[in-house]
Amino acid sequence: MVWTKDDIHGLVEKQRAFFKSGRTLDVSWRKEQLKKLRDAMTAHEEEIEAALAKDLGRSREEAYFCDIGTVILETNEMIKGLGRWARPKLLFSGLICFPSVFTRVYKMPYGVSLIISPFNFPILLSFGVLAASIAGGNTAVIKASSKSPACTEVLKKIVSKLYPPEFAAVVDGGHDVADLCLEERFDKIFYTGSPKVGKHVMEMAAKNLTPVALELGGETGNWAVIRKDADIRDAARKIAFFKLCNSGQICINVNQVAVARERADEFVAELKAAFEKQIGENAPANPEYPKMITKAAYARCAAEAEQYRDRIVYGGFGDEAALKYAPTIIYPVGTDEPVVMRELFCPLLPVVPFDDGRIDELMDTIADREHGLALYVFTKDKRWAHKTMASQQYGGGCVNEVCLHLMVKGAPFGGTGHSGMGSYHGKWGFDEFTHRSTVLYGSAHFNLPLREHPYGGEKNRWKMKLLKLFEK
Repeated sequence: MVWTKDDIHGLVEKQRAFFKSGRTLDVSWRKEQLKKLRDAMTAHEEEIEAALAKDLGRSREEAYFCDIGTVILETNEMIKGLGRWARPKLLFSGLICFPSVFTRVYKMPYGVSLIISPFNFPILLSFGVLAASIAGGNTAVIKASSKSPACTEVLKKIVSKLYPPEFAAVVDGGHDVADLCLEERFDKIFYTGSPKVGKHVMEMAAKNLTPVALELGGETGNWAVIRKDADIRDAARKIAFFKLCNSGQICINVNQVAVARERADEFVAELKAAFEKQIGENAPANPEYPKMITKAAYARCAAEAEQYRDRIVYGGFGDEAALKYAPTIIYPVGTDEPVVMRELFCPLLPVVPFDDGRIDELMDTIADREHGLALYVFTKDKRWAHKTMASQQYGGGCVNEVCLHLMVKGAPFGGTGHSGMGSYHGKWGFDEFTHRSTVLYGSAHFNLPLREHPYGGEKNRWKMKLLKLFEK
């Protein structure tokens, strides 16, 4: 189907009518929809795995770890917690509001939501966000990526099987279709992708003052910082695993590594060994190694590598027909070189030596750039690690680990600045897709003329005294 402006407008209007019916306000009904989504991940497991393999070359294990299992984890957490999260919060109104003693804060859905999902995790970043939208009591239109067509077909099949289109639907097509969606008046927009497109989404949303959540990679990428006291072999093993995952096409992946100069050579040697142990000497020939999403993405990666050909110490080759470029170490690289000034989104890994005694200068350099979606530090100095993670600005991160903060139950995931705004996962996703309505319940009895004229004159001096007493 080729979506037109009228088609999309009609879909949005149907969803708006369904939302106005009040059906989505029922928390038990929402739980049933979440259970359907969770169960579908198991029922369609083989189809999802096949689609991820076709679009991204993802192995069964990686497909389950990154997409299928994560959606199951996410929906189970929501099913378990939704009744508690959605319950109105009862507050004491305070003496200044007497005799209106009680106030309730209702967690209200926004209405019709638009979810624009990316190619790199087309299942997780469609269904994971859909789960948050459902938990919040919204309807949803998913604009799936045109770069991962096999996964888009699976998304369409599953969603159409589970839900009527007036509640949830998948729209396919390119950027032109995405713009047709953005021209509609949605009540909430959730976009995952690049900062450049994120700015465009915000600009379009501003026309209707639609609230937006953005999950972006960050323009200057995510740093891993390895101090001289770190376990170098452990750091190399973990970074190698993560860089191989999805061929580096992950918004929270390590974009560049800063290593204490006195241990940089050792780290590079351990990183080479870790790559070879995990994927073999010829990564593009390994069927478990993922591929780049398009020919254009492969060409950009290969062209970037050629600019640093004289400093490639590992990798630097690929299989263009298979769209697989080997994990590639570029070393040494300075902090101000172009390759560490932007998000790479590929298997290239620049290694930046720094003087450990001048670590504050490095952290200042990182802080002065656009905020990353992730920050990873490796060190045995717990005090420094705590100070750093509590003072830098970034989306989320790890100490002596990579990526696993994404999997923590009850913890938010989101960016800041050029790496995004808003957060989700579990209760945080429910919060992102609801707004708080504060309602005070008044009384017709025992009302004091405290908030009424006249205020002047000797007889009314008590009003100011009571105001000062109550407003403390």
